Amino acid sequence: MKHLIEKTDRDPTAFEMRVYDAVREVPPGRVTTYREVAERIGCGSSRAVGQALRRNPFAPEVPCHRVIRSDMTMGGFKGREMGAVITEKIKLLEYEGVRFREGKLSDSEQLFLY
Repeated sequence: MKHLIEKTDRDPTAFEMRVYDAVREVPPGRVTTYREVAERIGCGSSRAVGQALRRNPFAPEVPCHRVIRSDMTMGGFKGREMGAVITEKIKLLEYEGVRFREGKLSDSEQLFLY
């Protein structure tokens, strides 16, 4: 399944690289949360993690689709909260065996904690 991302004209920052390195640890078939990534890298802001992932130039090697909200809902993807890009995120996760029921992660065993 092809994963298209918005490319930027700049190199990733040191902070973004820390985010990307942490997200690379999330295995297929599992998801983690923006908060969990923030804690992993010693950052107090889940939103900052989300912004870094929005600019991810390394997908799919950095599987940003495997990061969801702490309330176990889908969260954003490519800077969007709805529409075709969220459908793409859902399909990527379904392909890996991650399922959501009524908008939330259906199997807590699929939550990856560092």
